[in-house]
Amino acid sequence: MKSVELCQSFSDLHQDIVLFRFDDVKGEICILAGQDIEVIIYPNGSWEFLPNET
Repeated sequence: MKSVELCQSFSDLHQDIVLFRFDDVKGEICILAGQDIEVIIYPNGSWEFLPNET
């Protein structure tokens, strides 16, 4: 559910969802949005922005 909430938030901010990836080994979801937004969602539902390394 957290992935849907975050994708909706990005959409509300007019950010494209560039990549949505589920890592079945770790159980994590990675979302790339816009030009420089990267979020990881952990199996327990917590999430964080990853640092922009540009």
